[in-house]
Amino acid sequence: MNGRRIRGAVTGLVLAAALAGCGIRSTEVPTDFGPAPSRMPCVMSNSALSPQSGDGVPVQVFLVCASQLVTVDRSVQIRTDKGTADRVRIAQTLLDELATPPADQEKQAGFVTDVRAGTTVAGPGDDDPEGTLRFSTPPADLSAFALAQIVCTLADSAAADDHSVIMGGPVGTPLLRYECTQEVRSRPGTVAPPTQSVDS
Repeated sequence: MNGRRIRGAVTGLVLAAALAGCGIRSTEVPTDFGPAPSRMPCVMSNSALSPQSGDGVPVQVFLVCASQLVTVDRSVQIRTDKGTADRVRIAQTLLDELATPPADQEKQAGFVTDVRAGTTVAGPGDDDPEGTLRFSTPPADLSAFALAQIVCTLADSAAADDHSVIMGGPVGTPLLRYECTQEVRSRPGTVAPPTQSVDS
């Protein structure tokens, strides 16, 4: 009997400890570990450039994957329109590339784009700062994801130390300097690119 009583007491203590451990205790350790991991890998199956662009100049564009901005390698043909500045031609080429539906390999990896075709890019007006890009569609009319994609792609291509680009709508509309930050890349749907007013 003594053995049974001892085993019973031990079992009772173990059960009591287990039940006590089921409660959720307060803690000061941060519990915000960010968004849950996505099932989409956001990684291409190989390192080859997208086949949809063919041979050309290697560039990187920002596509959306798992609600974040992720760079994708592309190969583009830079237009050689006479009378158009190199920066404008590059910007238009990148914009067109962003508006091109992802290739099958990119789709399988979970990539999408929110940039729509049809928008054109022009250089600065007479009173605009150098490097200004003016769009036929005002940036304010773009979706949050499309604006973030365009800002980060153009700012990255310009190789600016501040990761920014000056953009506006048609000539005569206000200009803003848009910045691509890590927060924008991580949450483009909820964090807008920081802006600063620019005199024109």
